Parts: sequence; C-alpha cells; structure tokens
Amino acid sequence: MTERPRSSRGAFVPSGTTQPPLPPVRFAYDRHTWKEIAHLLANFPLSLLGFVYVMTVLLTGAVLTLTVIGFPLLAAGLMGARQLGKLERARARALLGVRVDEPSRLPLRGGRDGFFPQLWLALKDPVGWRTVLYDFIRLPWGILTFVITLTSLFVLWPVLPFIARGLSNADRAMVRGLLSPSDELERRIAELESDRGVVVDTAAADLRRIERDLHDGAQARLVNLAMGLGLAKEKLLEDPDAAAEMVAEAHGEVKLALQELRDLARGIHPAVLTDRGLDAALSSVASRCTVPVKVTVDLPARPAEAIEGIAYFTVSELLQNVSKHSAAASASVDVWRRADRLLIQVRDDGRGGARLDGGTGMRGLADRLGAVDGLFVVDSPDGGPTTVTAELPWRPRAAAQG
Repeated sequence: MTERPRSSRGAFVPSGTTQPPLPPVRFAYDRHTWKEIAHLLANFPLSLLGFVYVMTVLLTGAVLTLTVIGFPLLAAGLMGARQLGKLERARARALLGVRVDEPSRLPLRGGRDGFFPQLWLALKDPVGWRTVLYDFIRLPWGILTFVITLTSLFVLWPVLPFIARGLSNADRAMVRGLLSPSDELERRIAELESDRGVVVDTAAADLRRIERDLHDGAQARLVNLAMGLGLAKEKLLEDPDAAAEMVAEAHGEVKLALQELRDLARGIHPAVLTDRGLDAALSSVASRCTVPVKVTVDLPARPAEAIEGIAYFTVSELLQNVSKHSAAASASVDVWRRADRLLIQVRDDGRGGARLDGGTGMRGLADRLGAVDGLFVVDSPDGGPTTVTAELPWRPRAAAQG
C-alpha cells in the first residue's frame, strides 16, 4: 500500500497531485517587537524604583502627618511622583508608541495664594495620586513581565513576539488609564487658574496706570495750582494786576485738572454706562472716534455689571485702534445676545493687517476675555476690511442693580 504524499506541514494530499511546499512560518522580529521586549525587560528595575519611592517617601510622609512636617513631606512626595509619571510616559512614548498628553502643571504661584492653599492643592493632586497607584501596582507586574520575557528569549523564541505584544498591550492600557490627564475638567480647572492670574495681573496693571495718571496729570496740576494761588495771595495787595493774572492762570489749571479727572473716571467706569447702559455708553465712545461709527445694540436686558464693563472697554479700545491705526472711512459696532452669549462685532473698512501680536493691545483684550470664559477673534487681511468678534458669557443683571 502506497502512502499518500504529505505536504510540508504533514497534511495528506490526494495521490497524483503535486503542490509546492508551503513557506516556513516566519515571525516579525522587527524594531517594534524589539522595542516592546526592551520595555518589558526594563519593567522590573523601574517598577522596583517606583515602588521603593512610594513606600519610602509617601508612607513616611503619611506617618509623619502627626507632626508639622508630615503634610509638606507628603505634598513633596506627590510632586516627585509626578516626575516618575513623566518618566514612564516618555518611556511608553519611545518604546510602545503610546501618545499620552502631559497632565496640566499644578498652578502654584510662588506664594501669591499663601502656603496652606498651595499645600492643599498639592495634597489633592489627582495626577500625583494616580501615579502613586501606578507605581504601587507595577512591582508584581514588572516582576512577572521581566521573568516571562527573559524566559521566552531562551525557551519560547518562536512565539516571543506574540507574548511581547500581549504583555505590552497591557502596559499600554495601564499607561493610558493611570498616567493620562484625568479628563477635560482637569485641564479646564488649570486654565481657569491661569486665567485668574491674568485677571490679577491686569488689575494690578490698571491700578498702576491710574496711579501714574493721577501723579503725572491731575496731581501735578493741583500742585501747580496751589503754588500759583499762594503767589497770587502774596501779590494781592502790592500788585493786584499780577495777582489777577495768576488767578486766571490758576482757573485754567483747574479746568484742565477737572478734565483729566473726568477722563480718568471715564477710564475706570463711565457714569453713562452705569446710568444708561451699553447703548448710550458705546454711542458716547463712538462720538469720540475720528471715524464715523454706526452703533447697533440689540439686547433684551442689561447683562451683569462685570460683563457690561468688559464689553464697554473692549469696544472702547477697539475704536481707539480704529482711530489710530486703521485709516478707515467708516466703522460699525454691533452688540447682540445669542442664547447664553453676548456677542460684539466691530468692523472697519481700513487697511487691515491687525494681529493679536501686532502691538495694538489685541493680545491684552484676548487675555481679558479669555479670563472670563470669553472668545476673541480677529479677521484682518492686508488691505482690509477688519472684523473683530468678541464673545462673553451672558449673565443676568441682579434685580437690585436695575
């Protein structure tokens, strides 16, 4: 009895037929496989480092919370855990191809908010605590992957790529699950913390400007006025004509000082805005623009005072830019409400070319609006026209404020 021929893999084929031998199975030991193997072999020493760090620093800090230094030590340990997480993300990025965004930095401001608020912020840091959990559970996993990979290098060589891929996928899941930013809320909180710094810096800059304007303007004129009136008093009896002339000069100084004080008060918060709202206030600003401006305000009610003030000063500064830089023949201001947003659009038919980094205060306006969850968009091609659109959150005005 004649045995039927066998294929190269041992399967029977019908008699009288010929088939080419199947090619041998070849495994893909490419650079990706070797990176995964390197990652798995490095798991043990790095997981041991992380575990020792967690057990030594953080547990010591937790025990010492009964003393004064315990909480600062624990906070420092969590900040150090962040650095270990950064190292692990970099390793996963280089060896596993896992692209994980870096978490937002803790918004510490060098003591501006006080020691204890910053300490509490570090103690409740979710990124630090998730990294601690990652380092805590990694030691048994690191030992397991190290042993399996090292053994497979000498015993299970043909199937090592499959083993490496499976173990590496588990590593990828751990990195994404524990070392990624928490969620969009965490980033939003960090952005709002940053925006708060912008608000504080802007307020400080405004106070310095007001102080400078008072010192160099109205205050200097009032000092000159006092000196002039003192000299006039001395000359009142011996030289009445000279005294009268000095009083007339002093009267002129008073008028100028009053005008400067009015301008300064208008720059802080104009009375017309408080009394009559955006329509009248923006019409007043438009009347001082060197370019004819059409103002249209379509609001069902007055927004909150803070939002109204930001809208006013945004339009005021944009119209100043129109006067100084646009070379326009006409401009328009439109203000309206859409759902829960207050929209502002300022257009001019000038030469265009306005940029956020163009040195005309646009960047400062964008920062101010961003600090209250607003938007600021500039569309200004060379040759014009320029359209600046701003959005602010709509907040109703308190009933007591009218």
